[in-house]
Amino acid sequence: MGNPCAIVGIGQTERYKAKIKKSMAGLVREAAQNALNDAGCTWADIDAVIIGKAPDFFEGVVMPELYLADALGCVGKPMLRVHTAGSVGGSTAIVAASYIQSGMFKRVLTLAYEKQSESNAMWALSSQQPFSPHLNAGAGGFFAPIIREYMRRSKAPADIGCKVALKDRKHALRNPHAHMHEPAENLDLQKYMDAFMLWEPLRFSEVCPSSDGACAMVLCNEELAKKAPNKPAWVHGTAMRSEPTMFPWREEVNPQAGIDCAKDVYSQAGITNPRKELDMAEVYVPFSWYEPMWLENLGFAEVGEGWKLTESGATSLDQGGDIPWNCSGGVLSTNPIGASGMIRFAEAALQVRGMAGDRQVPGAKKALGHAYGGGAQFFAMWVVGSEKP
Repeated sequence: MGNPCAIVGIGQTERYKAKIKKSMAGLVREAAQNALNDAGCTWADIDAVIIGKAPDFFEGVVMPELYLADALGCVGKPMLRVHTAGSVGGSTAIVAASYIQSGMFKRVLTLAYEKQSESNAMWALSSQQPFSPHLNAGAGGFFAPIIREYMRRSKAPADIGCKVALKDRKHALRNPHAHMHEPAENLDLQKYMDAFMLWEPLRFSEVCPSSDGACAMVLCNEELAKKAPNKPAWVHGTAMRSEPTMFPWREEVNPQAGIDCAKDVYSQAGITNPRKELDMAEVYVPFSWYEPMWLENLGFAEVGEGWKLTESGATSLDQGGDIPWNCSGGVLSTNPIGASGMIRFAEAALQVRGMAGDRQVPGAKKALGHAYGGGAQFFAMWVVGSEKP
């Protein structure tokens, strides 16, 4: 894995919203400055900037990394753009970590963002597949049939998705950055079940919002981590995998790329039983049913059994679950697409630093950050810990 890599600074948009009255430059500058403040360093201390976001055609700004160079203090410094669809925030963090692990740079700033209020992601994600009828609208239209197949195979009760969404929205109330802070009277299972259907079986209550926002981290080597003003998180393992959207006999419910990615990152981190050896996980769940599906894909539950963990309260911080998932509220509560993966990685790091505030899992020592993108085909994961590996 190379040289040890530490996360010493984390910054986010003060409050993710459907529309933030700031430019893209203003969004990234705010998150980056917050990360620098946490790390106790200045723009001059950064060796390189690694930036990621979802497709350019979302907002219509082509090669935004060039436009944002001034805002990120990297004129005359190395800058790299990463793009792996919805998993890009996680992939960007992994690329940044690799530069520290390789010894090429001592301290890097990495960030990801999205300004969905200036785009139409619903229709941007409705492009027609070659040689097939145009039947789906938006990402939900693509994933709904896959979710229906999971329900058929696992025989999961119909209310599991709403229970996931309700759990994550309650978690979001602990997170001052979260987009969705629903009134207490709305946090009711029957109300979630009564919400109108968007893409059967996905109700309006079970899908992610569209958010503006940015997330940034400062990563550095062991020498500089010793000088950081706050406790660092340490990277114990990183992995990325991908597979084509469509090929004969592709397993869409439980993608092989996700299984392989998890096995790789667990191997690096010395983990053989993720449910027992990880204290929490921040996992990319934009549609509620993907919690039980990813519980199985990532090895927390046997195939067909993931929904039982959700139903038992095992993933709930409020219910004292043994493996809390998405204590920040997750993608179901905040979704600036390009940044959503990095938020998962950053929130995992906050947990092992003991700096997650009201959403803190007591005594968290090891955590998983997870992101996926495309047709559940691009995966990025890291395991972070409170101690140097």
